[in-house]
Amino acid sequence: MSQAIVMTETGGPEVLKLAEGPRPKPGPGELLIKVAAAGVNFIETYQRSGAYKVAVPFTPGAEASGTVVEVGEGVQDYAVGARVATAEGRGTYAEFAIVEAARTLPVPDAVPDEAAAALPLQGMTAHYLINSSFRVEPGQTVLTHAGAGGVGLLLIQLLKLRGARVLTTVSTDEKEQLARSAGADEVLRYDGFAQKVRDLTDGTGVDVVYDGVGKDTFDGSLASLRIRGMLVLYGAASGPVPPFDLQRLNPSGSLIVTRPTLVHFLQNPQERRWRAQEIFTAAADGKLDVRIGARYPLADAAQAHSDLQARKTTGKVLLVP
Repeated sequence: MSQAIVMTETGGPEVLKLAEGPRPKPGPGELLIKVAAAGVNFIETYQRSGAYKVAVPFTPGAEASGTVVEVGEGVQDYAVGARVATAEGRGTYAEFAIVEAARTLPVPDAVPDEAAAALPLQGMTAHYLINSSFRVEPGQTVLTHAGAGGVGLLLIQLLKLRGARVLTTVSTDEKEQLARSAGADEVLRYDGFAQKVRDLTDGTGVDVVYDGVGKDTFDGSLASLRIRGMLVLYGAASGPVPPFDLQRLNPSGSLIVTRPTLVHFLQNPQERRWRAQEIFTAAADGKLDVRIGARYPLADAAQAHSDLQARKTTGKVLLVP
């Protein structure tokens, strides 16, 4: 038997209930892993609330680290006992979870289980943002929001390794200290941030804004860009951006807006391997510090969702079975 979080209806965090059922069985090309830690991400709050449609009963979670305990037919790359992680599993809010072998990442010995659970989604997100959505070059100036969040802290570190000047926004003094510890050059509050960005860039604006906040920061993000700058809108923590007139991009400086998602940047095994290897290697070498901001027992998934949505957390939020 296996315990898992199961929701039988959509709604608030209270719909996330601990339940017991049969241990999953891997099919052809799949692995069964014993979950060491599962990542909690905003997409699961959208699924739970009904903003993103899922069929119930439903066990949330796509990100986890763990150990392979059973190998499905046809799998050759992994054996029982292998340490693995994924951002593309299913039902990872559980003691045991199914992962497609082709979407599984080997974990280096030097990377602990919790760091391995924290890196796949947010680490590979940060990787595609600065390498593929808008490739940042040394000397460019970047604004990234939510600098003390899971993606934000990784983004700041990767951007500094790239040689960029990094401006970021946070909401509290504690979060400011975290962002500065990660290497941010300038840390701003959200109120009036666009004008502060202009002041810090002698009126020019930044080359790119990485915006995972959405509705509350979108207009300010556009106003922070230089001529021909790009806004990479990769999330909506404050809610989705309302429809807007594309003509606004013209007088603002021929701006570019893109709305990417991780799955479109993991299109083949080679791309997945490239992103994962660079992120895990940076963590193993000590170049990338992975902050675990909060750990919750599996049974407390509802509290984890509440705290994440209330922006009470920093760094990565994990469930530990």
